Amino acid sequence: QVQLVESGGGLVQAGGSLRLSCAASGTIFSINAMGWHRQAPGKQRELVATITSGGLRNIAGSVKGRFTISRDNAKNTVYLQMNSLKAEDTAIYYCNGEVNLAKYWGQGTQVTVSS
Repeated sequence: QVQLVESGGGLVQAGGSLRLSCAASGTIFSINAMGWHRQAPGKQRELVATITSGGLRNIAGSVKGRFTISRDNAKNTVYLQMNSLKAEDTAIYYCNGEVNLAKYWGQGTQVTVSS
């Protein structure tokens, strides 16, 4: 059974930083793309960033220049470094990954930015 477990969310003031982590565990043969989505109250889930196993990145325009995605393949972990946080970044952040050719989602971690 594969699991993705996020950590690192919390409450931060506007302008601050947080780093989210997401570790995949279980019986893992391969991990392709990993990424982050977020869902704010009353809004649809939206893509934040993705990264392939080879390191190719895709960053949403709303966070480009402030958020950075990276991964450690040896640890089966993906990170989201979030800087210059704004109130509108408040959301539940979900990790996802293509593990053993199937897509998995984490349970989500809350990020709250106070203005």
